[in-house]
Amino acid sequence: MNLKEKEKKLKEISQKISSCRRCPLYKTATYAVPGEGNLEAEIMFIGEAPGFFEDKKGRPFVGQAGKLLDSLLQLIKAERKDVWIGNLLKHRPPGNRDPKPEEIEACSIWIDKQIEILNPKIIVALGRFSTAKFIPFGKISRIHGQKFKIEFKGRKIDLFPMYHPAAGLRNREILNRLKEDFKKLGEFLLINNH
Repeated sequence: MNLKEKEKKLKEISQKISSCRRCPLYKTATYAVPGEGNLEAEIMFIGEAPGFFEDKKGRPFVGQAGKLLDSLLQLIKAERKDVWIGNLLKHRPPGNRDPKPEEIEACSIWIDKQIEILNPKIIVALGRFSTAKFIPFGKISRIHGQKFKIEFKGRKIDLFPMYHPAAGLRNREILNRLKEDFKKLGEFLLINNH
């Protein structure tokens, strides 16, 4: 799929997400947050759900967790413009509560289509909910920072589960693990780009 086609399809999906009524979250959200970034990126970051600032701006990872993600990206010599960033849920759960299974299920159609169109080589699953999408019984505390080969709709993709940046803001130990995991991701990228 060429860049023009990707752009067109992702724009259509974003419009559908904006008018999505598959679960009740749209009722309390300000804006849908479809996701954004480089359409030819090899790396796709998938978080859990929009937070307060994301809901106000309609953009992913723009609050404190987003600032941390930006600084973590520097550890792999990348910027936002080099990657694609989105979430499992496209509308904010009230009070930033955890996503409910039925909300994840209702919203999975969108992230699945985005993965299909973007066709990343690597998915970085940020947090336990996004990790569970690909490794249902994986415990983030045990599998973070490891690379897994997964099959998604007949395609092989490298999956890197990591803690969510928001968890790193609350816990220094998790922040250190996040930094280590990003360094591991950087090493993997170096090895595979040569």
